[in-house]
Amino acid sequence: MESVGAIEAADIRAGVALAGGKDHPVMPTVIAAGEVGSWEALLAMSAGTLAWGLVTRDRGLAQTGVRMLAAGALASLVKTSLKRTLHRTRPNVLMDTGRYVRGPMGPNDGPWQSFPSGHAALSTAVARAVARSRPELAGAAYATAAGVIAVQLVRGAHFPVDVAVGAAIGVAAEAVTDRVISARLPEA
Repeated sequence: MESVGAIEAADIRAGVALAGGKDHPVMPTVIAAGEVGSWEALLAMSAGTLAWGLVTRDRGLAQTGVRMLAAGALASLVKTSLKRTLHRTRPNVLMDTGRYVRGPMGPNDGPWQSFPSGHAALSTAVARAVARSRPELAGAAYATAAGVIAVQLVRGAHFPVDVAVGAAIGVAAEAVTDRVISARLPEA
């Protein structure tokens, strides 16, 4: 493993410890549940919310779908740009091969794209959009995002810093899209 500073070393130790049960027989079920935070699932939920709002002529629901789509899209753009610019070995790769590498302009391949967590970025962005539009759903939205983030750690897909930065991207993406959308959409 290449030389790392104290904070990165602590992050690596924490990531490996959290992923200690990654090969447990229950993990495929846990991982499947965590895929509710994948971009495909969140796109489907967001587009479905928008479509249902349009079909039922519920302007507030349609606007919630717009907010979900916009926040998720911006979070995805930012996290994808970072993943393609910076590379970092995932914890499961380190655990399975003993190899850890990080730096600029690395391979554009999943095992090398731990930083930042896309699941954390997108699920946080969409949860914040839901919570802002539908405060009565805030608890469920945030709990779901937290569950998605936790799954990324225990499955060995991300280190703690990866999910923290991903969540911060999600918060920022939703804040930016809220500002833009609020200036353009009439209140429901």
